[in-house]
Amino acid sequence: MFIVGLTGGIGSGKSAVSARFEELGVTVVDADIAARTVVEKGKPALAAIAQHFGADILTDDGSLDRAALRRIVFEDANQRGWLEKLLHPLIYQELKAELKNATSHYSLLVSPLLIETGQNRLVQRILVVDIPEAMQVSRVMGRDNSSEEQVKAIMNTQTSREKRLRCADDVIVNDGSLGDLKLAVDRLHQQYLKMASEHGVS
Repeated sequence: MFIVGLTGGIGSGKSAVSARFEELGVTVVDADIAARTVVEKGKPALAAIAQHFGADILTDDGSLDRAALRRIVFEDANQRGWLEKLLHPLIYQELKAELKNATSHYSLLVSPLLIETGQNRLVQRILVVDIPEAMQVSRVMGRDNSSEEQVKAIMNTQTSREKRLRCADDVIVNDGSLGDLKLAVDRLHQQYLKMASEHGVS
């Protein structure tokens, strides 16, 4: 099984890139979706979170109040560390299971924390979507109605741009149009089909 890991900082354009790969018939496995799956109602992780942080972390229907949890862990690195220690292994196993069921010639694992969490061990190649940091900040501020301070705080929890680029096998610089982005993905798709074939995937 040939797997490409797609990563990039917040606001870099990972969703647009993964959407194009999906249009081309590639199975896309998303770590953000896996992260939501492991804390669904009835899952052991949600019970552990509620026990640790208290019932205020739950909504009226017993689901996780993501906004409340996000506020706590962004303000307290120790609490963030506790949460990551609980969730990262569970997310890793969820991703592994989903990738095993993939049916396309190669698969795409999309994760903003691909390198930070060790999820890169699941992939044969790393694709980074990169944009200048000033553009990254302005895009996220416009998209999420966030302040510059909030955006930079999130960026600081992620691997630095320099480290991501050092880990990359391939880079898409997403500072142009959507058309440019699609062309870049299409070129890489052909490259990955060839690699998957050489990797022994029919």
